[in-house]
Amino acid sequence: MINKKVNSIDEALQGVESGMTLAVGGFGLSGIPENLIQGLVDKKINNLTCISNNAGVDDFGLGLLLQGRQIKKMISSYVGENAEFERQMLSGELEVELIPQGTLATRLMAAGYGMPAIFTPAGVGTEVAEGKEIRKFTFHGIEKEYLLEYAFEPDFAIVKAWKGDTAGNLVYRGATANFNHPAAMCGKITIAEVEELVEIGELDPNQIHTPGVYINRIIQGEKYEKRIENKTVQPKP
Repeated sequence: MINKKVNSIDEALQGVESGMTLAVGGFGLSGIPENLIQGLVDKKINNLTCISNNAGVDDFGLGLLLQGRQIKKMISSYVGENAEFERQMLSGELEVELIPQGTLATRLMAAGYGMPAIFTPAGVGTEVAEGKEIRKFTFHGIEKEYLLEYAFEPDFAIVKAWKGDTAGNLVYRGATANFNHPAAMCGKITIAEVEELVEIGELDPNQIHTPGVYINRIIQGEKYEKRIENKTVQPKP
């Protein structure tokens, strides 16, 4: 197996340039590649198109790139927690493409499966379908209209896992699996950061969620804040 370990964020992000399209794992603030995002901020890479379920919050996650005007377009499903995102979108500074969540995940996975496109009923009859091809299919005896959606083709994908080995095999913990696996599948080059990096053979093969065939580079992150996006507690009786 090839050792895919890199030793610095700069080495991990080698080849990422302004104007590229990135797929970014995470859901809300759960399982986001914090160190790699900070690396993009520090390197001042801009004019990015980011494919991500959401856009972080004002001062964390992809919100840091938005603060620095480093993102030109967001392709997302849920963006309701970021006031700066809202401001840039309404002012016309940021191009936004909103996609049904299932469609977003499936277009990521389709790229990993080598499928150039999918057909989905989600979005038919709405603004999402404007200008797109629609076909009728009979499925389970019911004829319906389906919308043609193309697989994503990002230049790079950046993802985060709980544990990985130097061959790039990844294990997620709890909700951090979310969009990390489909994002990891679709990148022409995929970079993973992990909390714990072990040697080849130390992971139980039955516990691996994303096989190393999808991963090109892997790095152990230095620190993780693991913020809670919306803390909700039950009131005391």
